[in-house]
Amino acid sequence: MALIGTLREKMTKFVVAFITLALGAFIVGSDLFSGPNSIFSGDSNNVGEISGKSISREEYQSFVQERENNYIMSFGRQPGERERPTLQQQAWELLIVEHSIKPQFEKTGVKVTADEVWDMVQGKNVDENVKQSFTDSAGNFDRKRVVDYINNFNSPAPVGNQQMLAQWNEGKYRWTLFQKELALGRERIKYENLLIKTNYVTEAESERDYHTQNDVAEVKYLYVPFYAISDSLVKPTDSQLRDYFNKNKEKYKAKETRSLSYIGFSIVPSPTDSTKLREDAIKIAADFKTVADDSLFAVSNSEGATPYLNYTISTLPASLSKDNTQIQVGNVIGPFLEDGNYKVVKVAKIGSDTVYSAKASHILIKWENETVEAKKVAKEKARKILSDIKGGAKFADKAREFGTDGTASTGGDLGWFSSGKMVKPFEKAVFDATRTGLLNDVIETAFGYHLIDVTNLKNNTTYTLATVELAITPSDETQNAAYLKAQNFVAGISGVDEFKEKAKKENLNVFEANDLGTAERRIGNLGEARQVITWLFREGKIGKVSEVFDLDDSYVVAVMTGETEEGYKAFEKTKEEITPIVKNQLKGEKLIEKLSAQKGTLEEIASAFGSDASVNNSSDLKLNSNTLPSVGLDAKAVGVAFSLENGKRSKPFAGENGVLIIETTTKTVAPSVGDYTIFKNQLLQGLNGKSSFGIAQAIKDVSKIEDKRYKFF
Repeated sequence: MALIGTLREKMTKFVVAFITLALGAFIVGSDLFSGPNSIFSGDSNNVGEISGKSISREEYQSFVQERENNYIMSFGRQPGERERPTLQQQAWELLIVEHSIKPQFEKTGVKVTADEVWDMVQGKNVDENVKQSFTDSAGNFDRKRVVDYINNFNSPAPVGNQQMLAQWNEGKYRWTLFQKELALGRERIKYENLLIKTNYVTEAESERDYHTQNDVAEVKYLYVPFYAISDSLVKPTDSQLRDYFNKNKEKYKAKETRSLSYIGFSIVPSPTDSTKLREDAIKIAADFKTVADDSLFAVSNSEGATPYLNYTISTLPASLSKDNTQIQVGNVIGPFLEDGNYKVVKVAKIGSDTVYSAKASHILIKWENETVEAKKVAKEKARKILSDIKGGAKFADKAREFGTDGTASTGGDLGWFSSGKMVKPFEKAVFDATRTGLLNDVIETAFGYHLIDVTNLKNNTTYTLATVELAITPSDETQNAAYLKAQNFVAGISGVDEFKEKAKKENLNVFEANDLGTAERRIGNLGEARQVITWLFREGKIGKVSEVFDLDDSYVVAVMTGETEEGYKAFEKTKEEITPIVKNQLKGEKLIEKLSAQKGTLEEIASAFGSDASVNNSSDLKLNSNTLPSVGLDAKAVGVAFSLENGKRSKPFAGENGVLIIETTTKTVAPSVGDYTIFKNQLLQGLNGKSSFGIAQAIKDVSKIEDKRYKFF
């Protein structure tokens, strides 16, 4: 089954983007999704619509299950909460392919025959993925191996060995999917080529692109930013704001959103919970002393990820390395509190390793260059610092003052390091030390002179520790108390005002979450809160108070406070966004009026205006730059510059960031060339890239896709 690993990598890359898998799907048979106790009882059975076809929750769930099955075979485990949303979105994309994109293939007569698939697998035009999976030791494609591999699945399934049967089934499943993807991928390419091959760039377009890239203008311009006029001097009327909104309505399209206020009731372990857990830890410590199998006991009782592990002196937990006199075979240490958990440690074994570790601090004094004189100066400086430390100065203080590498900020501390990690002269000096403390002389390496303080001698001892770790978590009583508090809060209240008034009386913090979309999964400081979003869009009404939601570490109650329907935003909701834009328009009018009244050179006009006006130059402005020095992004200003004749000046006009007057000193038009092929190819490549990217999206845009999954999932 050599190809299985490769197929795992290759299979999902293209399928989500454009093609679907023709699998026999099955529906989850749980009462959760069907029957009288279904969470959807009495509600619509549809999760959306694609190209006029209603998508039932059963069909959607079958595609989700298909994705999850593939995930399980690829990773050998069930998908978790982090992966599941991605798989659900993949399932939806596959449904779009099935009901929207594939029908377009059929309408144009695009299809891939069985002969073409055979050709991609073992014919003259073998797919690259197949080639890579069936190569011999010399790296050449081995056609016979492909044939043998396929024939293996045409033979009866192996019997008697369950592991071999499972591998055979998985291999056959993946190979079947892979062949289908080859066919569907080829269909996509054919369909795309029907459209892309119609792209064409004219000679005139190529020549224009040449001039856009190569024509140069030398310009001088006066620039007055909008902020030259105070905001307080321009006050847009409601009519002016509405006029801008009506003219630019397309900028303010909105998807459906809803807003809510919420309160979190934290589920935090109580002092009683901590005391109870410590009592459990004390009992475990007592039992630990008498058990025969340390590893089994630790694995059976620990909630941590490393119940039985080997350590060196450098990797020992900090709580143990501070006092390693306790570390004797058979000793039980603890319980002690570390990182919010109670820990009990038993020393199972003590041994030795071939690799040594030591701990030291250093001060590195570098020389300025490789000359004898420079090295002498550096050595004298290092020895002077060494003398000061011997005289009573603190090593760490001197390291912060004179150190020249990254350890200076930490007082020269290098921490633990093993043999082979440091340059040889440095390592030898540390590892040869027979006592801790400051070395008598400086040590020279390729980096400079080192003052070294050995803080722990070399050590190759290993420790096998059995660790029982108990997380301090809320007890059932603590969780029930928090839940009851949340339930009591929502009992008998309705409306936003009642919600907030009661919260104020009970000194509870109310948080806001505005403009939440249907696809949101996280809310403010709650983190993952998809169930709250689902309630908001399935049942929510302005003023409706939710039930109690059980999240990871809190119970949450919410009230819906507002909504925006899909379409155009209401004018009132855009006023804050529009006001600065209209203010700049009004500022522009005032600035244009003031500048138009001035006469003379640009410098004279700027001087008459005041300090906010500046005159700038650009000697190599190109039409494709879209920016002006000191002005910033302003395509309009660049266009005006190239529209002027040599020696001509524009009238004052409003750009992106302020008002300008432009003088075009000289325009240099690039000389004509006989062949514009390079520019034609550049334009065509860009056009083809946009077309390829946009084909699927264009089909989606006209397919009337309505996604209502948010009401259910």
